[in-house]
Amino acid sequence: MPNSSKYLRRKKAEKALELIKDSVSAKTALANIRDKAEDPFRILVSTILSARTRDQVTEKVSDLLFSEYPDASSLSRARFSSIAKIIHPVNFYKGKTKKIIAASKQIVSDFGGIVPRTYDQLLELQGVGRKTAGCVLVYGYNLPAIPVDVHVHRISNRIGLVSAKKPEETEKALRELYKENDWLLVNELFVSFGQTMCLPIRPKCESCPARRLCNYYSAKKKS
Repeated sequence: MPNSSKYLRRKKAEKALELIKDSVSAKTALANIRDKAEDPFRILVSTILSARTRDQVTEKVSDLLFSEYPDASSLSRARFSSIAKIIHPVNFYKGKTKKIIAASKQIVSDFGGIVPRTYDQLLELQGVGRKTAGCVLVYGYNLPAIPVDVHVHRISNRIGLVSAKKPEETEKALRELYKENDWLLVNELFVSFGQTMCLPIRPKCESCPARRLCNYYSAKKKS
């Protein structure tokens, strides 16, 4: 049997994902939104809304926005003040309003009203970075990607699956650790786990099913 550090890290990553999967029951906002309507555009806009915003707020605001503006065409023609009024409950709503309108216009003018389904084309949209692009691929098109948000970045580093300072570095490392058919699971499971168990402050380490694998827990026990 191989005994390389890479092999051991992969086995640790697989075990961590398995333990997290068994412990998570709640769905993220994006999963709930996907289940309501299989619409990549709605996933794109909802991901923009979700930044630094609680899932419950994201889901509620997304429902309100799409009840008034159901597609890229209608949002591309919307007035700034109208959108801002609807999405006011989310954090940084003015900046998000600009991003949503700009991305909608680009989708209509450059992509015939259809949300792109590749990283390169998604990254051409204003206000869309790798995390948002990855979420569109995973939740909108069911295509393999590993979107890295604050939860995925924090948990991956805490457990010791990666040692990375930037989300882009975490994404690259996770793509190397996990088989492609597991990529669809990583964001959903890690985000839900980060919201309920591996909290940013005062994580519930004693109840964590992955604590025996976790570098953070190990260091905490020794201190």
